[in-house]
Amino acid sequence: MSLDFDIRGVLRTSMLDFPGKLSCVVFTNSCNFRCPFCYNPELALGKPSEPRIPVEEFFSFLESKKKWLQGVAITGGEPTLQPGLLDFCSRVKDLGFEVKLDSNGGNPSVLKKVFSKSLADYVAMDVKAPKNDYSAVAGVEVDSELIEQSISLIINSAPDYEFRTTVIPEFISEEKLVSIGKWISSLSLSGKPKRFFLQQFKSDSRMIDRSLENKNSFTPAQLTAFAETLEAFFGEVGVRGI
Repeated sequence: MSLDFDIRGVLRTSMLDFPGKLSCVVFTNSCNFRCPFCYNPELALGKPSEPRIPVEEFFSFLESKKKWLQGVAITGGEPTLQPGLLDFCSRVKDLGFEVKLDSNGGNPSVLKKVFSKSLADYVAMDVKAPKNDYSAVAGVEVDSELIEQSISLIINSAPDYEFRTTVIPEFISEEKLVSIGKWISSLSLSGKPKRFFLQQFKSDSRMIDRSLENKNSFTPAQLTAFAETLEAFFGEVGVRGI
């Protein structure tokens, strides 16, 4: 079966990308957002530096790792832009692996299909900003209603999930994090949403917006304090990257 699925990188083993699972990571090409702090600009812009990896080559690798790996984490880029995403996930599941899907939430119609077919075991969605600030942080015009639909779908349909926000002082404050927390929690039909992670901003020369290079990050103490504030809205809150 030929799949229209553009793979531009594979991390063969990871203990970090799929919570509780030893996984490999698949990097897909192209994104519909232009977040200025994106660390994968080549993939985001659809101009990858690495050649396309044939899908059959990936599945041959995956077959050889049945005794070792438990899951496949699909990231990008933005995986929901791939026409063959559903077939790719289905084939991974048929081989006995679990699927983690990373998404920016811009394509709720695709997420709905993923959930209706039980093709993802864990979903991680990046929530860029409060609802009214979304386009400024995403770098393109974003219909925040689509983002809201995705958040609601994930909370109320995904088997397991997390939300996460990269905390960069130029765009995010404690007040805005509280707005994000209130927004996400308001969409849950049964109690607090499961998990939210703050991701430390780290300056990097690869970012889309090079003017952010060498910009300061929040301190670990500040991020820890933010996390404590957000515990009012989520079952679990953590900090990554400190």
